[in-house]
Amino acid sequence: MAGMRPFLRDLAALARPYWVSADRSAGRALLAAIVAISLLLVYLNVRLNAWNGDFFNALQDRNEPAFWRLLADWSAIVLVYVVFGLARLYLGMWLRIRWRAWLTEHLLGRWLAHRAYYRIQLADRDTDNPDQRIAEDVKLFVDVTLRLTLDLLQQAVTLLSFVVVLWQLSGSIEVLGIEVPGYMVWVALAYAVAGTWVTHLVGRRLVGLTFEQQRHEADFRFGLVRFRENAEAVALHRAEEDERRSFLARFAAVVRNWHGLMSVQKDVFAVSTLYGLAATIFPIIVAAPRYFSGAIPLGGLTQVAGAFGQVQGALSFFVDAYADVAQWRAVVDRLTGFEKAIARAEAAGAGGTGPELSRAPGGGIALEDVALGLPDGRVLASGITLAIAPGERVLVTGASGSGKSTLFRALAGIWPHGAGRIRVPEDARPLFLPQRPYMPIGTLAEALRYPDRGAGASEQRLARILGDVGLGHLAPALGESAHWAQRLSGGEQQRLAIARALVLEPDWLFLDEATAAIDEASEARLYTLLRQRLPGTAIVSIGHRASLRGFHERELVFERDQASAAPGRIVSRTS
Repeated sequence: MAGMRPFLRDLAALARPYWVSADRSAGRALLAAIVAISLLLVYLNVRLNAWNGDFFNALQDRNEPAFWRLLADWSAIVLVYVVFGLARLYLGMWLRIRWRAWLTEHLLGRWLAHRAYYRIQLADRDTDNPDQRIAEDVKLFVDVTLRLTLDLLQQAVTLLSFVVVLWQLSGSIEVLGIEVPGYMVWVALAYAVAGTWVTHLVGRRLVGLTFEQQRHEADFRFGLVRFRENAEAVALHRAEEDERRSFLARFAAVVRNWHGLMSVQKDVFAVSTLYGLAATIFPIIVAAPRYFSGAIPLGGLTQVAGAFGQVQGALSFFVDAYADVAQWRAVVDRLTGFEKAIARAEAAGAGGTGPELSRAPGGGIALEDVALGLPDGRVLASGITLAIAPGERVLVTGASGSGKSTLFRALAGIWPHGAGRIRVPEDARPLFLPQRPYMPIGTLAEALRYPDRGAGASEQRLARILGDVGLGHLAPALGESAHWAQRLSGGEQQRLAIARALVLEPDWLFLDEATAAIDEASEARLYTLLRQRLPGTAIVSIGHRASLRGFHERELVFERDQASAAPGRIVSRTS
């Protein structure tokens, strides 16, 4: 295949970390046991090949005692083969799950560390469906890598073992006056080379088609999951027909690519099937002249055919595994692309892009000459210099798209576009509540304590807080596990987020229109509750309602001329 060297380099880069990891001892021990068993199975195949010759010779000679003795030998060989074959299967499954567990944890760690997942989503449009790459591509990579590698090793040992046998059995033949020793070995080699070349010629498009098939399948599945998570919004819009068209369009891409796969795999199957079937009779045809001349007995003929089949099968590894190799390359390409995307995100984070966030002992939050940019290079606001004192209540207002939420992202240290410096207290415990709060799948108590699921709040306290925010009817469900983002309304989710703030008691609470789905009277009660229960907490709110000004001491206004491309600015006003 073209590009084999880069593929092998990428394969080594993906596979090597596990074999030098903390789990390497167990992994290497399992691999060594599997390899040892594989070698034993090859030896048993050699024994069976020799038995085959003796057995048919006994039949030809009508030697009944030898016949029954050879049947007993066959039973013993087969019993050992089955026992160790099962052991190889079991140990292989054990090694696969250990390697998959380690690689999944490794990729998840890198994807989540330094918010690489966020940077990839913002800027790396080529890295589609990271969920599919972690969940499915990792499984396929481990399964196919171990299967093909161990099969290749076993076929290599089989080749070395049976080449000797076939060389000894096949004798020599005269071709154009030249005597060729071990001629069946050369015939097997020529047969395998021809089959490999034809198979590659027919199936070389499989790699690209397999890569695209995995991408289209993942896109279709992601659309279905996204629809399920937004079922109510679709129902309110009565957009079922539009969603149906969207689903069918995505599935049409799956079908189109599948037709391409069908066409190529049809040709590959035809070639490999014809090749395999011909291999059963071809060695007998080639060796028949020596049998009919009396040079070899019937048992010798069957032994030659068996040895030829083993040699030809080993040499034909590429033909038999072509579809698996194509899938293997596609999976390696997807995982390598994912790792490269993570590396780019890590480099972007280490490169200091975006406002520089630093931590200092004591004091409040200070912004010095901060500029907020967008991924396309535009600048939303610049020259932002301000301070927020501990315990201060600040309201951030401005037109939609002026940069309010982007300011919060910069304060959280996750926004990679912009410049300037932001200093936050090193011991600060911040909590950011967006307009659409995140609801983890789990118990309601875990949703209240999120992201600190181990927070020490008792269920009695959680029940009281639920009652305080107007969700007392949910108290009996604290231990119930559910998909709360689908079960609760938007207003209930925002009330739950406010309850989360009361549970966690942060030093700095940032609310990005976190009460926009709640009526003004209820919003006022929630802000009063926050002021009473969190008297030392600084509260920074983004909002549009004039009623919020009464709960804040100062207002920061984003001012920007929407008609021009000039950056906006922030003006501070006292409420």
